[in-house]
Amino acid sequence: MKAVLDVIMVILQLYWWVLLIMIIMSWLISFNVINTRNQFVASVWRVVNQLTEPLLDPIRRVMPNFSGLDISPIILFLGIFFIQQLILRYGYAYVP
Repeated sequence: MKAVLDVIMVILQLYWWVLLIMIIMSWLISFNVINTRNQFVASVWRVVNQLTEPLLDPIRRVMPNFSGLDISPIILFLGIFFIQQLILRYGYAYVP
């Protein structure tokens, strides 16, 4: 059981990094620091969006619009943190 919890923790941590990469890339694209016409940037952007959009889209539908400010990644960060804390505090406590 501990191995399963460890795998879940690693997956959550990797997803946290993917989400952070998506946020940074979106800022860099918005400020024209990097350009999506570059094939490498476009492919990384496409992969990162395909990994994050399935979880961000439902959050965006529920959250009100804050005049162009997208806070759905912050909500997802908090959700990942909450799940990790649940696993650390209660999941490992009952594993022999």
